[in-house]
Amino acid sequence: FPLYTFHPQRTFITTYLLLFKTVIMKLKRIEAIFTPPASHMVGDGFKVHQFIPSVKGLDMKRMDPFLMLDYNAKQHVEASSKPKGVGVHPHRGFETVTLAYKGRIAHHDSAGNAGVIGEGDVQWMTAASGVLHKEYYEEEWARKGGDFQMVQLWVNLPRKYKEERPRYQALASNDFERVYLSGNNSYIEIIAGEYAGKKGKAMTFSPIHLMNARLTQGDKAEFSFPKDYTTFLLVIEGNIYINESVDVKADHLLLFAYEGETFSITASKNSVVLIVSGEPLKESIAAYGPFVMNTQKELVQAFEDFNKGKYGILND
Repeated sequence: FPLYTFHPQRTFITTYLLLFKTVIMKLKRIEAIFTPPASHMVGDGFKVHQFIPSVKGLDMKRMDPFLMLDYNAKQHVEASSKPKGVGVHPHRGFETVTLAYKGRIAHHDSAGNAGVIGEGDVQWMTAASGVLHKEYYEEEWARKGGDFQMVQLWVNLPRKYKEERPRYQALASNDFERVYLSGNNSYIEIIAGEYAGKKGKAMTFSPIHLMNARLTQGDKAEFSFPKDYTTFLLVIEGNIYINESVDVKADHLLLFAYEGETFSITASKNSVVLIVSGEPLKESIAAYGPFVMNTQKELVQAFEDFNKGKYGILND
């Protein structure tokens, strides 16, 4: 008898199992799903749930290059003659990315930048070598009040860019690249990075993908990011299934493990999902309050420069 005999049925089964194994291996594994932690006030205007770095399993080292994520879940803000928010404060060594889902936020900084982040807009501020800024409800919006919902994400800067001049990017929702799905009812809104061959307008100092999936009930979107990127999502509105099996509710954060590349999101209700993925910097982190450097010596210098007024002047 020959050492090997061709068997069509056995060959088909073997091929199928190999294909199935390949698909499974490419799927990103879910590491954890986090419920929103207890909220706290930032200034007198923002009631936030801090996922990063306050929640166990979401520390700065694990979430590299993402340093902080504050989520102001949807709340109703009463009308006020005096806009609430956060007064003048410094930042150095990283970037703040503010996404307004509901309401309007005004901003001023010591580099001369000012503007209003309207519903759907994004503000990308690079603190770098040091800047003062303040953020608060936009005055006209504050007088009327209304629903307010936002995310602020801190993105670390590579060591070689921490001493760059501050930079400001005002990104209007109408200018975002969009990839439409399922007959134009659903779409992916690309802020930074790339999706389906289209690129976001935000300039970044390291590879970052940041986008909103705006999906109508029953629609599905597929994503692929390198397995060694830190990848997570936050359900802003609605309810979704990951890979058609894992249920994730509104206001919950899902973290993927460093395994696999692809995943899908299916909306069981009309949903908005923030998707974040970035290449870890793998550099040392020395952080305290509004300063994030690489060494304790640099951190001390950041405080000294602030005390000497080197971040400029900005009045409350």
